[in-house]
Amino acid sequence: MKEGNGDLFDPRTIMDSDFLVSENAGSSGESNFGFAFNDSNFSDRILMIEITPDLYECKSGTESIADWARNRKRRREDIKKESVSELVNCEERDLHVNVPECNIPDTDDVLGYENQDEEAVAMIEESPSAVGTNQNNLDPLVGDDVCHGNDPGWSMDCSTVLRVKTLHISSPILAAKSPFFYKLFSNGMRESEQRHVTLRINASEEAAFMDLLNFMYSNTLSTTTPTALLDVLMAADKYEVASCMRYCSRLLRNLPMTSESALLYLDLPSTVLMADAVQPLTDAAKKFLAGRYKDMNKFQEEVLNLPVAGIEAVLSSDDLQVASEDAVYDFVLKWARTHYPKLEERREILGRRLAHVIRFPFMTCRKLKKVLTCNDFDQELSSRFVLDALFFKAEAPYRQRVLAAEEANASSYRRFVERAYKYRPVKVVEFELPRQQCVVYLDLKREECAQLFPAGRVYSQAFHLGGQGFFLSAHCNMDQQSSFHCFGLFLGMQEKGSVTFAVDYEFAARSKPTEEYLTKYKGNYVFTGGKAVGYRNLFGLPWNAFVADDSIFFINGILHLRAELTIR
Repeated sequence: MKEGNGDLFDPRTIMDSDFLVSENAGSSGESNFGFAFNDSNFSDRILMIEITPDLYECKSGTESIADWARNRKRRREDIKKESVSELVNCEERDLHVNVPECNIPDTDDVLGYENQDEEAVAMIEESPSAVGTNQNNLDPLVGDDVCHGNDPGWSMDCSTVLRVKTLHISSPILAAKSPFFYKLFSNGMRESEQRHVTLRINASEEAAFMDLLNFMYSNTLSTTTPTALLDVLMAADKYEVASCMRYCSRLLRNLPMTSESALLYLDLPSTVLMADAVQPLTDAAKKFLAGRYKDMNKFQEEVLNLPVAGIEAVLSSDDLQVASEDAVYDFVLKWARTHYPKLEERREILGRRLAHVIRFPFMTCRKLKKVLTCNDFDQELSSRFVLDALFFKAEAPYRQRVLAAEEANASSYRRFVERAYKYRPVKVVEFELPRQQCVVYLDLKREECAQLFPAGRVYSQAFHLGGQGFFLSAHCNMDQQSSFHCFGLFLGMQEKGSVTFAVDYEFAARSKPTEEYLTKYKGNYVFTGGKAVGYRNLFGLPWNAFVADDSIFFINGILHLRAELTIR
């Protein structure tokens, strides 16, 4: 029989197997050792949990999501202050305290990963009488809270232990679930063979830590409230129990979500060590916010007050209901100027976090010109955005689809994906000579046209000729002569005072088999503000024939329309 070279309890092996636990943790497919929890018959160690006072008052599991978030933030700040204070005190003590008495751990002995809140602390004792006599012992506290010896100067800095809980534990069960416990029990030193293990936790962590230990045995949790689950999730991150983090994440996803909780979940990847374990929860939070604020006009003030992560989630959505991408650009600038009044900070947040949610290729050329002169963006960055947008606009439709697919496969960005704008994007070619003229191209998907039935309409983005704004509108009309529904196309001038404008116009559409643009109607009209001209039945067909699968006007599912305007 060939011997394996790897350690049976190699942490990498443990992580590979444990971290791929199915979403159905706690189901019949998972081993349940709940019967062995705190049972001396199935245990090889004794865990002593020292419970110390919190730096602030906290009622774990009972507060609201907002309270939980505030308490976590306050706790992180307090821990940072405490760490700085301890570091200063420790440096001062080094001047007059012997190292053997301090028993300060070497950095190589630190167990667990560094956490933004606080790192897990542990000690292993040979026996109560042996503490302090063996120089090779692991230090009782891994971290800054080291305290040994009889020096009264030290005793002032030691945390007061409120109570001690003693549990019978199985090291193989805990080591299989947690790299933290694996390292604690297999550090290669004599202490790893001893029976007594001591962990020190804050009082606010007690309930979550006990739930975590139960989960490591049974793969289930009795906790159901969001705040209590978050406490367990953070404890699981601290002690590196990825399967419990995924389990908590799944339970939180199944609970009703609010804007408040969604924003908190978005922040989790930056506050935990194992961000992958909470990624599904983060994705669900993004989806919730995108759906909640899909109609930005309806919730403009609420969206304006969202933090940057919330703004990213909302504006990254393909289903965002906005008039045009120009409106998205204007809103992003408004948000940035509100939250970051200092120019340098505003430029930094726009360039690093928000520029990628603006789909510059679908902005109008008039707005892109303004981007080039906007001081809020770094000039080099804004030039690149505008050039990329113009190159994309110049591509053929099939190339645009290829570019969109390539970017979607390579990154999470959606720059080249068109949203369902209230005002459909158009391509415009302008001429100054021999006469002022513009050629406007409007593409509509078959589904968009089908949704117009029986009396809908869709508008294009505005385009300009001779200083006046115009737009196209596609309608589903009732043919007045034949009394059937049909497709109509109209040209309107935006209302702007009492200016009159004489224009020659021509409507055309691509059709099979040549797929060339064929003129449908032409004429001339004297526009005044708010007036429109067009044809109720552009193709001379009933609606059903127009949208049929064999319709000659849809090429690869797209209706291609063209309007030419010339100032007389």
